Amino acid sequence: MKHQKTLLAVALLASAAVTGTAQASLVDRGNGLLYDNVLNVTWLQDANYAKTSGYDADGRMNWSGATTWAANLSYGGYNDWRLASNTPVSGGTNYNDSIRDNGTTDYGYNITSPHSELAYMYYVNLGLNGYRNTSGVVQANFGIFGNGTYGGQNNVGLANNLQSNGYWSGAEVSPGSGFAWAFGGGSGLQAISEKGIQFYAWAVRPGDVATVPVPSTAWLFGSALLGLLGLKKRKAV
Repeated sequence: MKHQKTLLAVALLASAAVTGTAQASLVDRGNGLLYDNVLNVTWLQDANYAKTSGYDADGRMNWSGATTWAANLSYGGYNDWRLASNTPVSGGTNYNDSIRDNGTTDYGYNITSPHSELAYMYYVNLGLNGYRNTSGVVQANFGIFGNGTYGGQNNVGLANNLQSNGYWSGAEVSPGSGFAWAFGGGSGLQAISEKGIQFYAWAVRPGDVATVPVPSTAWLFGSALLGLLGLKKRKAV
């Protein structure tokens, strides 16, 4: 009976572990790669790899330089890297709208919509706070350090070298215009910026990366139950 209880407990624990992994929105795939299983994209774990790799002195580039770096990047056996995407949050962009704090527009704070990959990473995956909350009240714990500090870099959750500064998205305000969308790692603000500004670049690619398959919950339960049956049969004999 003691052995049977032990096997059942192992099966339950294994099930909980696998279920937790399956529900996580950001998964460490190893080799410096992070998979978002909600958006189905893979990020570089290093949020300033342009500097770390020696490509750029500090990792800050204008929009054209950032998009070129990402498009030509080869990492982990993949060559389809790009800058983060940014599509309308609620059916249409609000380029001329005032800043909103409730995350319902493309220009503002607290955007948790999957339409903005950078904002989703900041607010949802990393659980960071914006300069203002959804009611417009200034928060003391905003930014990548959680204390309202601007400047510098920090490792947050599974992400390394996250910068308290602007990050370029790959989305232009309009094709060929002098403006593109950017996201503030220091404040949590998404807004448009002139393409000539020097911001950071964080590479992302579509889909998952090759990993060793994890046994499914059903398989783990099945193995444990077979073990229990085996014990019962031996006891019966």
